[in-house]
Amino acid sequence: MSTSTLKLAVILASVRENRFGPTVANWFVKKAEAHGGFEVDLIDLAEHELPYVLSHQPSAEVTETLSKVTPRLEQADAFVVVTPEYNHSFPASLKSLIDWHYTQWQAKPVGLVSYGGLSGGLRSAEQLRPIFGELHAVPVREQISFHTAWEQFDENGQPKDETGTSIAAKTQLDQLGWWADALREARARKPYGK
Repeated sequence: MSTSTLKLAVILASVRENRFGPTVANWFVKKAEAHGGFEVDLIDLAEHELPYVLSHQPSAEVTETLSKVTPRLEQADAFVVVTPEYNHSFPASLKSLIDWHYTQWQAKPVGLVSYGGLSGGLRSAEQLRPIFGELHAVPVREQISFHTAWEQFDENGQPKDETGTSIAAKTQLDQLGWWADALREARARKPYGK
């Protein structure tokens, strides 16, 4: 049984100007670090401009961009996607990241943290479940959503409902930890898909 710390990649999906995403992502990263079960790596897609045109033979420039993200996804034992909802779906930046990678997602758990207006980003999160399933990832049941998100956080970037959000984060992180540990052990015994 492995005793090394599980690696959690938190993916901040929004790349919009004046985005609210960093507030939600930074809150979740702090919760994940305080949880104690993970080494946390925040991947902000605004810092990694992946092209939307896919290629089996990417240019040197695209290869360089991918080299800053792909190894981090490869090393992760689990993922949390922090996503807004744009027009009833998730951002193109996230779809591009997903589509540029395949084996990096396999046999690893994925947690979803969504935010938005009245729906709290739930439609974007629900669209991601079958996509990650197609990639042989394991979306965990518990997800976190912030409805009218900009009203749910104070000026210091902390949720106004600290108790409820802390319980939700711990529940999701506990599930991710269980699945990440189990799947890492399984991958160590036998590489996935072989």
